[in-house]
Amino acid sequence: MSWRTVVISQHAKVSYSGRKIVVQTKDATHQVPIDDIQILLVATTQAVLTASAITELSEAGAKIIFTGKDGNPTCETIADYPGNRSLASIQQQVEWGTGLKETLWTAIIQAKIAMQIQCAQLLGKDIEDLTTEADAMVFADRTNREAVIARKYFQLVFDKDFVRTEYSPINAALNYGYSLLLSAVNREIVCNGYLTQFGIHHHNGVSDFNLGSDLMEPFRPVIDYWVAHQKFNELTPDVKFGLVELLNLELEYNGQITILRNALTKHVQNCLKFMTTPKEEFDVKVVMTHEVPNNALISHV
Repeated sequence: MSWRTVVISQHAKVSYSGRKIVVQTKDATHQVPIDDIQILLVATTQAVLTASAITELSEAGAKIIFTGKDGNPTCETIADYPGNRSLASIQQQVEWGTGLKETLWTAIIQAKIAMQIQCAQLLGKDIEDLTTEADAMVFADRTNREAVIARKYFQLVFDKDFVRTEYSPINAALNYGYSLLLSAVNREIVCNGYLTQFGIHHHNGVSDFNLGSDLMEPFRPVIDYWVAHQKFNELTPDVKFGLVELLNLELEYNGQITILRNALTKHVQNCLKFMTTPKEEFDVKVVMTHEVPNNALISHV
């Protein structure tokens, strides 16, 4: 299983040789086994990637994320022909029933809200108002408690004047972290043979990542919690690397201690399994444990 996030942050050439990705900088040459790489983050516009490196990474199931001049993610690779994708699985996905999608969405949003409440509580905030709103949630969130709670939650966690849509260093960090989560979830969807475009709740006609946007929701508060603990005036490389390293954060997923990247893998598998072999109920529970394991490694060049 791939587990490593490799970050390219300076002028470099990235090539492929003998089942390894070779990163050449002006100071040194680094070699990383391709089967170890889960995400290659190209955090500079001064890097050159060979066609063979891109192709081999794609065939190995690795995700490549490119950033723009401002350092924010602008695009990512999507494997067009994963070996386990079939016409049957695509047709099945397109025909997912409304009841199933609403059942899964309900569980996902309940898990997200529970995590938001936990995040606020860990930060020493008064969660009574959030809990009251959460208790009022109905099936498929038809009363849109998610949006109501989100507005109150962000102002509670960050500042009473905080507006999620305004530009600020905090919003920039949140967006960066969310984009990393989305890319990791998209990778797992594709690896399981499904399309990222067809969601269970999000139906943006111009978005290629509706399903990823749906499934990532319970894990967003992990990003919020980390950002709330930091003090910064701009989205510096150190802040970005800290957000990347969150993929190795230890947490609890459905009663098992794991790291975030592995929880995302299991979560996507569980969600897709439910949609293909449904049962009456579906549960999602994510709990933060405050610990980063010693083997949480990240390659940075």
